[in-house]
Amino acid sequence: MRNYIIADNQELTHFALESLLRKDDENIVHHAFDRAGLVALLKEHESAIVLLDYTLFDFADEDQLLIIAERFSLSQWVLISEELTPQFIRRIIYSSHQFSMVFKDGPMSEIRETMQAVNRHSRYLSQRALESIIAQQQEEETSSILTQTEKEIVKGIALGKTTKEIAAERFSSIHTVTTHRKNIFRKLGINTAHEAVKYALRAGLIDPSEFYI
Repeated sequence: MRNYIIADNQELTHFALESLLRKDDENIVHHAFDRAGLVALLKEHESAIVLLDYTLFDFADEDQLLIIAERFSLSQWVLISEELTPQFIRRIIYSSHQFSMVFKDGPMSEIRETMQAVNRHSRYLSQRALESIIAQQQEEETSSILTQTEKEIVKGIALGKTTKEIAAERFSSIHTVTTHRKNIFRKLGINTAHEAVKYALRAGLIDPSEFYI
């Protein structure tokens, strides 16, 4: 007999996951609609498997999630979301072996494989989650080849500043900034400012809240 807690605020997701879990008559399914309700259920069922959409639940940040998981160390967690940042994925996966990860828009076969894995007390990471972790590592390695000056110029480009504006802020000549820009594009293997924006976001050089479209 396994206790499952569905922690998701989408009614359709609740219905779909419960239907999948109840195919095994021995499964007991509980529902949590907020963090307090989730903690209350975990107190009753400390070894439960939690199916959580982090993006739709009332966690302030990943620290709260990790603290609760650590508090209930016998529990297992399956994160099922539509979108998670590479930084979040890497932090959660590296911080605790209690977490498996799959995406809502992935194939049903991945959901089934995830359930089979956690029932064996194993971790399951979808291909998309693995690729996100690898991409994040590659971005950090690429970022390390840029000098601090180049990183600051990439940030300026990503924030929509002109070469003239960047030069004025740095008390440099336009020619110097242009040279840096060429070197940056060569190192990163990119050709446009749009690609520089995407790189800056992925590498964490700018916060998405700083970027306006």
